[in-house]
Amino acid sequence: MADTENSYCVDVIGFNQTERLLLSSIFGLAARRDPSFVQRDPAAPKPADLYLVDASDAAAMTEFRAVHARYSAPAVVIGDADPQSGLQTLPRPIQWARLLQSFDDAVLGASAPAIENEKTMLLRRSGAPVMPARAAASAKQLSDAVLVVDDNLTVRKFMEAKLAPYGFSADFAETGEQAVGLTGNKEYTCVFLDVVLPGIDGYQVCKLIKSNKQAVKRTAVVMLTSRSSPFDKLRGSLAGCDEYLTKPVDENRLLEVIAKFLPAARAAA
Repeated sequence: MADTENSYCVDVIGFNQTERLLLSSIFGLAARRDPSFVQRDPAAPKPADLYLVDASDAAAMTEFRAVHARYSAPAVVIGDADPQSGLQTLPRPIQWARLLQSFDDAVLGASAPAIENEKTMLLRRSGAPVMPARAAASAKQLSDAVLVVDDNLTVRKFMEAKLAPYGFSADFAETGEQAVGLTGNKEYTCVFLDVVLPGIDGYQVCKLIKSNKQAVKRTAVVMLTSRSSPFDKLRGSLAGCDEYLTKPVDENRLLEVIAKFLPAARAAA
């Protein structure tokens, strides 16, 4: 098993270069959770605690069967697998929240009885990620401060749900003025900032945040907007933003941004 009680080594078998890059970002976040998951070094002598396999790659499936015959461990496969195999299967495209939940299910199911309390069952039925109690406690100790600025409640709830499993200390603002007030009193690692806001717009907020010399180095500003024209992106760059995410936000792009700008995730990667 893993080196520590709550850390698991994952052997990744198959997958194209694009998916491997995505998986690298996912493991960057997975390494800071509890239980944590790290990608196995192919040169490591120690066997894996968990297998992640590309079911669409015949060679990968053959390799997996050969390795699994020697070192039995739970497995998660991506793509179309034989329903009689009994393997936990996820469809493409790879979604980071689903994948990490599958990792949790695989290792917990292999080591503990499948007993869930009422709250956990309701969360699973809703499709929301379920985080073990130890994970929540650990994540709080590793938090980075994040500010989400958007006047749309749905967007704020979406961002809250995506940030919560990793323990990021998240604040929320509905207007540009609120955002400026919050950033003036607290140092944020990353600010997710809508462009169209009541009062001053996101471009002005970004300029004000970046006018602070310390914020230029320590605070990343990510524009979060439905405006995706080259002109809008240029305005964002001129205002000093570090990244531009278009709504509706693609979960995998959001993951890349989190892994890129939040130091704890970057250090783990």
